[in-house]
Amino acid sequence: MTLVILFVGLYGLIVCDNLIRKIMSLSVVQGIVVMSFLTSGYRANAAAPILSVPESIFVDPIPQALMLTAIVIGVCFNTLALVFVVKYHQHHGTIEISQIHER
Repeated sequence: MTLVILFVGLYGLIVCDNLIRKIMSLSVVQGIVVMSFLTSGYRANAAAPILSVPESIFVDPIPQALMLTAIVIGVCFNTLALVFVVKYHQHHGTIEISQIHER
């Protein structure tokens, strides 16, 4: 299922002519990458590595910490990209890539 959503996001990046749709597609791809990376650190019946019995199986906290950072960076990138698109639309009146290339 994650591959289907990944390919939908990649399809949107390649095919869409609208810059806002491209940003949304990039956000979908980023979300799938974060989800797949977090599931790589999952272990069934594992405990958090905080205040646990030393002999128990632990969940790896590194993917969670890295993906928390990736989520924050992704939100900042999406916000900055949307601000650029809105400013470009205010100055030039279009956000369609085909019209941008014609200029």
